[in-house]
Amino acid sequence: MTDDMQTENAGQRTTPPKVSCLGPEGSYSELAAKKMCEGAEIVLCHSFVDAVRRLVGGKVDYAVLPVENSLNGGIQECLDLLEEYDIFASREFPLPVDHRLATLEGVSFDRIERVYSHEQALGQCLGFLTENFPNAQYIHTNSTAESLEKLSATSAGIVGAHLAREGIVLSDENIADNKANFTRFLLVERKGALPESSVMVFFSAVCADKPGSLLGLLKIFLRHGLNLTRIESRPVKKEFGQYRFFIEFAGDLSAEWVQKALAEARAYCVQFKILGAYH
Repeated sequence: MTDDMQTENAGQRTTPPKVSCLGPEGSYSELAAKKMCEGAEIVLCHSFVDAVRRLVGGKVDYAVLPVENSLNGGIQECLDLLEEYDIFASREFPLPVDHRLATLEGVSFDRIERVYSHEQALGQCLGFLTENFPNAQYIHTNSTAESLEKLSATSAGIVGAHLAREGIVLSDENIADNKANFTRFLLVERKGALPESSVMVFFSAVCADKPGSLLGLLKIFLRHGLNLTRIESRPVKKEFGQYRFFIEFAGDLSAEWVQKALAEARAYCVQFKILGAYH
């Protein structure tokens, strides 16, 4: 549980905080939420946007969202949600991902015609799938845990190793193409005052549509000696040909040079939003 949650529990709060995340029970998002928010009431949602809308609507106190996988990169839907809604990331947590093939007892590989899982999991296990099930259909589900509902005599799923259940057989080994597989989750809250200090700062920006505009933005952080740890782009919705950059850098919000860099970046960009600051 975070320090803020503990303070709330020790003060006015008499019930555990509520934390929304993608379900169903057994999803990686639920596992991350339990590890990040020990003792909290976990509210399982049918989609990432549902988890965020519950937060914005005041039905929960926090939401947990995956934003990046070490194999597949940024999780685009969640990046868009951070930009679209008035929310703020206050903590990050890297969760080790251990993908296992799940089948019903007695099902052999040569009978499998369909493999179900979240598209991120399918992508992370594509080498294993094409080698063992080259003719199977790979079908997306809302979460890895949901694929358990699709198991049959001719289908399999990809789930976390923590989902061992009676009647279901999990592969002995991790089937991901790269076993050093992590998904980074963010603890998100309704936007309020920025924290006084941080180790990392995460923001989004839209630059002017002219040559060298992105370079100009990056030079601001170079001048202030700040190390950019991540940058990726997403199309700006309803503005074809325009792109939004999601950028993270190592920096303490209490430092004067960090505040100056952010102020310069805000003035330089067409659109600018701080998405998170965390330890």
